[in-house]
Amino acid sequence: MTRASSERHTFSFEGGDKLTTIGATFFVSYLYHRHVDSTHRNWASIKTQQSRISTINKSEKYHRVWLTHIDSMSETNLNRNTLSLNGATIKKMALALQQLL
Repeated sequence: MTRASSERHTFSFEGGDKLTTIGATFFVSYLYHRHVDSTHRNWASIKTQQSRISTINKSEKYHRVWLTHIDSMSETNLNRNTLSLNGATIKKMALALQQLL
């Protein structure tokens, strides 16, 4: 699939296109809120949260795989988010989720 000037990066693992749409940081932040700490609300600042949550709910079979891949992602890339979370924190949250799910 080629696009004109701006080709969208997508994760190359199973269900990666869906995680790209959701955003790895949003995914971890929202699941962390749901399963670990209900007071964690960083994900709530995103205007497109409803469509992202809908995609998360429809993609449950990928959650474990995604969390594993997030653990091996670059912290520098994970730092580039609008949720005020740094890469190291995102990885810690993903690990806590992996241990629960």
